[in-house]
Amino acid sequence: MDDRATPTLLLNPPRTTTAELLAQAAAWRGHDVTAHVGQAEGRETYWYGGPLAADLLSDRLGLGLLDPADDWLATVPHPLLRRSVRLTTLAEARSLREPAFVKPPSAKIDLLPAAVYEEGSALPAALADTTPVLVSEVVEFAAEYRLFVLDGEVAAGSRYAVYGCPDPAPLDAHARAFAREVLEATADDLPSAVCVDVGRLTDGGWAIVEANMPWFAHCYAAEPDAVLDVVLRAAGPRTRLADRDLPFLRATEGGPREPAAR
Repeated sequence: MDDRATPTLLLNPPRTTTAELLAQAAAWRGHDVTAHVGQAEGRETYWYGGPLAADLLSDRLGLGLLDPADDWLATVPHPLLRRSVRLTTLAEARSLREPAFVKPPSAKIDLLPAAVYEEGSALPAALADTTPVLVSEVVEFAAEYRLFVLDGEVAAGSRYAVYGCPDPAPLDAHARAFAREVLEATADDLPSAVCVDVGRLTDGGWAIVEANMPWFAHCYAAEPDAVLDVVLRAAGPRTRLADRDLPFLRATEGGPREPAAR
């Protein structure tokens, strides 16, 4: 048998706990697992790792990387968001005179930490005025949950934080119920494989936190084998992309250094 016909999961160093769990799940399925790009070339390759390395390697490996649209969060219906969010430029954000939560719309910009900034002048000066940013009204989440979504359904999920501190635990019934509400309203505007974070606010209401690429997301207490299903769809051979996912194909571009996994 030609080993090059065996599906290969390529893991980008350094190896995180999630990467190790996914590696085990892939190996149990009979996939080859490697951290060496040369061993993945010319094969049916899937990716788990940082976006900057993925951008550099995706054409070489024929990867089709799925990524939510930059403005997705700003288009979510307000009852599911519970705060104002807009996609703008860093130049506009620098004019803010009140506290706001500011983050890059994707993980490519590692010089802009996602955080509450007391005013726009506190934003990093090293980035260009044209840098896109999401500017959000400040809210406090009592608990936050990660949903690994496949074809509009939650394939796996986990609580990951309580009052901003890491605290992994299985999804509870309330989180699952809100997840169904969110996906009924938004799944058509997301890739078929995506990571959506939701949370319970301190006032007891529920809101969407953000959406991210599954191939660079920690699984926390989620079932690794089910998470792997989502990762394989979101970061596999470009030739296997369904037509409905073509608008979410990530444009490739290189970068100097990986930001931290989310």
